Amino acid sequence: MPILTVLAINAAVSAVAFLALWAVSLKIRDVSFIDAWWGPSMALLAWSTLRQGPVTPHGLLLTGVCTLWAARLGGYLFWRWRQHGADRRYVSMLAHAEKHRGWSFAKTALLFVFSTQYALGFVVALPVQLGQQPGALGPLAITGAVLAATGIFFETIGDWQLTRFKADPANAGKVMDQGLWRYTRHPNYFGDACVWWGLYLIAAETGLGAWSLPGPVLITVLLTRWSGVPTTEGRMKKSKPGYEAYVARTSGFVPWFPKNTPLP
Repeated sequence: MPILTVLAINAAVSAVAFLALWAVSLKIRDVSFIDAWWGPSMALLAWSTLRQGPVTPHGLLLTGVCTLWAARLGGYLFWRWRQHGADRRYVSMLAHAEKHRGWSFAKTALLFVFSTQYALGFVVALPVQLGQQPGALGPLAITGAVLAATGIFFETIGDWQLTRFKADPANAGKVMDQGLWRYTRHPNYFGDACVWWGLYLIAAETGLGAWSLPGPVLITVLLTRWSGVPTTEGRMKKSKPGYEAYVARTSGFVPWFPKNTPLP
C-alpha cells in the first residue's frame, strides 16, 4: 500500500479517537485526561500501520517498543489524573479563552487541546509509521532499541522516585534531588527523548524511515523548549525555595554529575 495512503488512514483513525475523547471531555467538563492518551495515541498509529501490512521485523520492533512506552506512560499519567484531578494548566487555559475570547468550553477544548495533541502526536510518531519497511534488523536498529530501552528505564525510575518522594509528608516543600534527579533535573523528559531518538534509529535503517526525522526533533523541542522543561521549571522556581540552588548544581537535561561534587 502506498505510504501516503497509510498515513491518510492513520490520520483518520487517530482523528476518530481524539473526537471520541473530546466528546467525553464535554460530559465530564475536564480535558486533563488527554495527557494520558498522548502515548497510546502514538501506539495506535503504530498498530494501524502494522495492520495495513506487510508485517516486517522493523515494524514489529517499532510497534512493540512504542506500545511498551505508551502503556507505561499512559498508565502513569492516567493514575496521576485520577489521584490529583484537573490539571491547573488546562483549567487556566480554558478560563482564559472563555474570558478573553468568549469561547465555549467545547470550542477551546477542541481547538487548543485535542486538535493540538492530535497534530503534534502524528508528527512525533512518524518513525513508527514510516519505518515499518521490509528488511532484516541490523546494527542501527539494535542500537535504537537499546537507546529506547534506556529511555523507558529513565522515565520509569524517575517517575517512581518522584512519586515516592512526594508521598512522604516529610518532603513537603523540598526539592527532589535524589536518585536520577541528582544527575538531571528532568530524567523523565530525557528518557522520553531517548525513546523517540531510539525509535528513529530503528526506522532510519529502512531508508524511508530516515525521512521521519521531524518526529524526534519535534519531541525534543517540545520537551526542552515548550511544554516540558520551561513549564515545569517556571512553576518550581515559584513554589520551591531551594530550586534555584538545585538548578545551579544539576544538569538541565542530559544526566551528569552535580557541580562542585567530586567524581566517585
